[in-house]
Amino acid sequence: MLTAKAQLAQAKAQEVSARNNLSYTEVKSPSDGVIGTLPYRVGALVSAGLPQPLTTVSDNSDMYVYFSMTENQLLALTRQYGSKAEALKNMPEVELQLNDKSMYGEKGRVETISGVVDRNTGTASLRAVFPNKNGLLYSGTSGNVILPVTMKGSLVIPQATTFEIQDITYVYKLVDGKAQSAPVSVTRVNGGQEYIVNDGLKEGDIIVAEGVGLLREGTPVKVKQN
Repeated sequence: MLTAKAQLAQAKAQEVSARNNLSYTEVKSPSDGVIGTLPYRVGALVSAGLPQPLTTVSDNSDMYVYFSMTENQLLALTRQYGSKAEALKNMPEVELQLNDKSMYGEKGRVETISGVVDRNTGTASLRAVFPNKNGLLYSGTSGNVILPVTMKGSLVIPQATTFEIQDITYVYKLVDGKAQSAPVSVTRVNGGQEYIVNDGLKEGDIIVAEGVGLLREGTPVKVKQN
């Protein structure tokens, strides 16, 4: 038979053991972040040998945004800065247009450029990092990365002056008083309202600005003087 002192010591030991066991039910994350879903119900027996984790915690103070560039865009970027390393070092900050077409309030920076072009898509992957202090960005959401590009001495034409045939962009140039179609290589700017002409026009060329859809090859055109 245990003495009263022994019984008290045994009770205290059982209490300590119970507290230790209870402490195992409280799981603390080693880092701050956002918790994922809990696949187990309250009261389920869990252990380190579970087939799937109890949950996941993601640090979302900074968010990585992945986007892609075409092979030609990547070549132009590399030529502009001299190398991929210099491009990463000197590229301007990028902006993020959210899925609802609003602009994210913080700017980001491109951190990595993939050295491999996907043969199926003809694009290379890039990664930009954006601060996420207010927690507005979530993992898995989508948007558009806007990369500013500076071009000097470029020709800019309104989109309304162009037309497309089989994915090729054309304008009507004025040649000997008549409309003559000419293919042009363009880059969309200002939401597509204007085009930067990469090839196909030179300074001094006169193009038809209005009524392009009504013209045909060889239609006489009279220049309107301002």
